[in-house]
Amino acid sequence: MDPPNGFFQKTVNLESRHFFLQIQKFENGYFISITEGAKKIGSIVASLATGPTPITTTVIPTRTDSLFLKLVAERISTRMRGIALVSVFIQKELETDSAKALMSEIMEMIENE
Repeated sequence: MDPPNGFFQKTVNLESRHFFLQIQKFENGYFISITEGAKKIGSIVASLATGPTPITTTVIPTRTDSLFLKLVAERISTRMRGIALVSVFIQKELETDSAKALMSEIMEMIENE
C-alpha cells in the first residue's frame, strides 16, 4: 500500500465489526479518522504536545468512548511532538480488547510510514 502524499488507509475487522482507518500526515501533525460502517465525521478531539504533557480539547463531543478518543489523540501528538486531530464515528461502544487492537493498528501505521 503506497500512500500518496502521506495518506494511509486500512480496514480492520474486530469481533464481527469493520473499522476503516484513514490517516493524513502533515509536517506538524496528523488527522486520523476511525469509522465503523458509513464513512462519516464523528466526535473530534484535538491534542497538542509541545511540552511535558499534551493539551487536549474536545471539538465535537462523543456519547461514548471519550477516553479512547482522548488517548489516541494524546498518544499520537506526544509521539510526534505536534498536533493530532482524531475523529471517531462508531456504531456502539468499543470493548477493551477492540480499543487496544485499534490503537495498535493506528500506531503501527504511523510508525511504518
